[in-house]
Amino acid sequence: MNKGFYMVMAAQALSSVADNALLIAAIGLIADLSGPDWMAPMMKWWFALAYVILAAFVGAFADAFPKGRVMFATNALKTCGCLLMFSYGAFGFNHQYQLVLIFVAYTIVGIGAAAYSPAKYGIVTEMLPPELLVKGNSWIEGLTVLSVILGTVLGGLLISPTVSAWLMSLAWVDSLADNAAQSAILMISLVYVAAALCNLLIPDTHAFYPRQQTHPVALIRNFGRYVRILWSDKLGQISLAVTTLFWGAGATLQFIVIEWGAQHLGYRLDQASVLMGVAAFGTVIGAIFAGRVPLRRALSVLPVGVAMGLVVLLMPAVYTPWAVYCLLLLIGGLSGFFVVPMNALLQHRGHVLLSAGHSIAVQNFNEQLNILLMLAMYSLMLWLGLSINLIIALFGILVACLMLVFIHWNRLNHRAHPELSRMIGQTGHGTALH
Repeated sequence: MNKGFYMVMAAQALSSVADNALLIAAIGLIADLSGPDWMAPMMKWWFALAYVILAAFVGAFADAFPKGRVMFATNALKTCGCLLMFSYGAFGFNHQYQLVLIFVAYTIVGIGAAAYSPAKYGIVTEMLPPELLVKGNSWIEGLTVLSVILGTVLGGLLISPTVSAWLMSLAWVDSLADNAAQSAILMISLVYVAAALCNLLIPDTHAFYPRQQTHPVALIRNFGRYVRILWSDKLGQISLAVTTLFWGAGATLQFIVIEWGAQHLGYRLDQASVLMGVAAFGTVIGAIFAGRVPLRRALSVLPVGVAMGLVVLLMPAVYTPWAVYCLLLLIGGLSGFFVVPMNALLQHRGHVLLSAGHSIAVQNFNEQLNILLMLAMYSLMLWLGLSINLIIALFGILVACLMLVFIHWNRLNHRAHPELSRMIGQTGHGTALH
């Protein structure tokens, strides 16, 4: 691993910490403004929508410029969204329009994140050879999930009564912020600034791609072709299906844990955010162990995904803190162990078939589309008044059953194409585009 790769990890970690802390602060704002329960997952829905709408364009954008510069520009856009959310009360709107403004602000952060992601993951394939991709992804995913822990815990701490009171006692914070949520968002904006400074220190990898298309219709047409290429590849389709399921389930699980903490355990938002951090810490542990799985054996971890779905079914049965923490650690550990090799395999096939930026854009499009679907389903179940324990049961069964389908699908592919195992680790770049 070279020094530039570590700077990418630092920039990604800080930006991700800020994204997740801002989500908790935004949920706190919605609660302060007496918004309905379904509004928080719908805010995340809008965040994910940016990935889907911009998928055809952000890959070309990431490949058109040095990726460190792209990361800096998109992180700056996130900072603007954060500051807009901070200013939600400055325009004289009533509560209803203030809620709309919070949605708009978080959507702007989502636009920045959508354009940031192809550069973040694409630069990994530029810096590291195929044999180091699983290890590199283990670091990236482990650090990303660690930043989820730090971000959710940081967001919970910043809006907690004790810390928010201390922040508001500082003269410079009190002069700018009117309440606990605003003081939290102000602190989060400083984390975005630190991420931007790290972005500036990322070296140019001197990776050059063909001149990128700029016409919107052509970009959409080309993107549709890239999606078909990756879904048609017998290795790419399995890894893409698994990672798509994982990220949709992971985003939904964030809100399930918050609601479960409130309904099942009687926790406040800042306490429930710690539960999200515990599950994410388990994912870090799983990702670290997954770093030992060679790329050629990436598909061997598929049964772990079935186990994760089944373990989720135990959540309604636990109440004591030690049992809750152990169960969430186990769920996180299983998810981290099976998604890292799948992510590395998908990036490898995407790099061989397409390009770094375009393959990550295809991956993000599918993953965020599933996040939209699963969050919409979750919001609908909340709106229908289903209990959180019933929602958890449906969620766990769905994940386990879909993973069984993917395992069977993978076996059929290998039975029909015995040469697939030899294709893992092959060199090449953009071979499907020639």
